[in-house]
Amino acid sequence: MAKICSPSFPDTPFLYIFTLFTLMFIRISARPAQFVDDFKAAWSESHIRQMDGGKAIQLVLDQSTGCGFASKRKYLFGRVSMKIKLIPGDSAGTVTAFYMNSDTATVRDELDFEFLGNRSGQPYSVQTNIFAHGKGDREQRVNLWFDPSLDYHTYTILWSHKHIVFYVDDVPIREYKNNEAKNIAYPTSQPMGVYSTLWEADDWATRGGLEKIDWSKAPFYAYYKDFDIEGCPVPGPTFCPSNPHNWWEGYAYQSLNALEARRYRWVRVNHMVYDYCTDRSRFPVPPPECHA
Repeated sequence: MAKICSPSFPDTPFLYIFTLFTLMFIRISARPAQFVDDFKAAWSESHIRQMDGGKAIQLVLDQSTGCGFASKRKYLFGRVSMKIKLIPGDSAGTVTAFYMNSDTATVRDELDFEFLGNRSGQPYSVQTNIFAHGKGDREQRVNLWFDPSLDYHTYTILWSHKHIVFYVDDVPIREYKNNEAKNIAYPTSQPMGVYSTLWEADDWATRGGLEKIDWSKAPFYAYYKDFDIEGCPVPGPTFCPSNPHNWWEGYAYQSLNALEARRYRWVRVNHMVYDYCTDRSRFPVPPPECHA
C-alpha cells in the first residue's frame, strides 16, 4: 500500500518530540496492498490474472504476448518491494522484470531488477541496472543462492538522497551511492513509477542468447503479492521529497549497517557473475562511479 510520511503532530511538546523521534529513527510499516490499490495493467491486461481476492496476481507469457503492470502514481524517493515467485523449470529466454522508471523519452532515470530465465538445473540470475540522467550501461549480475521458483521471495529497492540499494530477502546485492559531488550522475529530480513485466528476450537473456525459449513449455507464469510502496507521491506534498524526517532518509538508512555489509560482501564474493566495472572489453577505462 502506498504510504507517505505526512504526520499531523500533537499539540503537547512531549508528544511532538516523541513523534518526531519516531519518524526519524523507526521504520514505518505499510500494510501490503491489494493490486488495484496502487497498480493497473500497462499492457496485455488479459494476461494479468488476479488471485486471492486481489492480494496476488499471476503474469502470463505465451507465444502471443507477454504482459506488464504499472503503478498509478510516480514517486520521488522511498522504498518499494514485492514478493515474487518466478517461472519454474525451463524458463530460458524469459525475463521477469521489477523496476522503477521515470518514463521520460530521452533523459530517463531507471532502477532495474531483471530476472533472467534458465535451463532446468542452472541457477537463476538477477541483473540490476541503473540509469541516471539518461545514462545506463551499469549492469551487474548475481546468481541467486536459492531456487526463486519454489516460493515467494521479497525484492526491494531503497532510494534515498544518500544511496540506492537493491535487496533480496533483506540481503543487499547492490549499492549505488550518491556521488554527485564528484560529478557522477544520480537520480534526484525525476519521479519514477513502479513497473513489472514478463516478456520474451531470448536474443540475450540466457547465456547471451545462446539458450532460446522453448515454447512447448509455455505458458510461463510469474506470481506477485505483498505490494508495498512507501515514498513521496508526485504530484503530492512538495515538502516530502526533501523532508529529512522521512524514515528512508534517517541515519540508520544512510549506509549499510554491519550485518548488511557482511551480507553484501558475501554476495559479491560468492555469487556475482558479472560487473560492468571490471568489463575491460566494454570499458577500457572504468566509469568514474566504479572508483567512487
